[in-house]
Amino acid sequence: MLQKNRIIVGIVVAMGLIALGLFNPSHPSVLAQQPTGAIATVTGTPPGPVITVDQSIPVIHVYAGPGSFDYPSIGVLLGNETAPALGRADGREDWIMVRYPGVPNAIGWVYGPYVKLSPGALLPLVEVPATPTPFSTPTIDPTLEEAFIGQQTPTRLPTFTPPAPLDLPLFTETTSSTPTNIPTGLLILSLGLFGFLGAVISYLRGR
Repeated sequence: MLQKNRIIVGIVVAMGLIALGLFNPSHPSVLAQQPTGAIATVTGTPPGPVITVDQSIPVIHVYAGPGSFDYPSIGVLLGNETAPALGRADGREDWIMVRYPGVPNAIGWVYGPYVKLSPGALLPLVEVPATPTPFSTPTIDPTLEEAFIGQQTPTRLPTFTPPAPLDLPLFTETTSSTPTNIPTGLLILSLGLFGFLGAVISYLRGR
């Protein structure tokens, strides 16, 4: 039994000596080879053209197409807010198509003079979308219209009555009783002479 224990101790000591012979503190342990090249980093795709709302304008409307009269408003953008720019309307280059989430196709249109485009951005021309058709055409109930507006009573046009004919007086030419062979001056002179004689007679009678 004692001899067996000595053999075990000898084996352990021999293994320890072998291990000490293999381990040399003066030589550092060699690690696995490390790559010497640059490690690639994951970066996002560079942003494309963007529009920025003019900060002097509190809010602008986003429309379903390039026009504030032909297309409905689908949202708003606040002052200094940005949105990706996608293109310009063909024939209406003042209108810019932008990415606007939350609406059909996530596309909206803004009026160019209200926004600023990122420097050096070149936008392609985009075909103008069709004008939306209204869901229903408003009509007026004729009965309701008649109740509030009423029917206008046609008025007869005034009739023209010709005036009665004018009764013009007729003047007849009168003939003078004075003989045409006696001069008018002579008659006046005779009447003046008779008057003078009458005055003389009246004066003489008065005396």
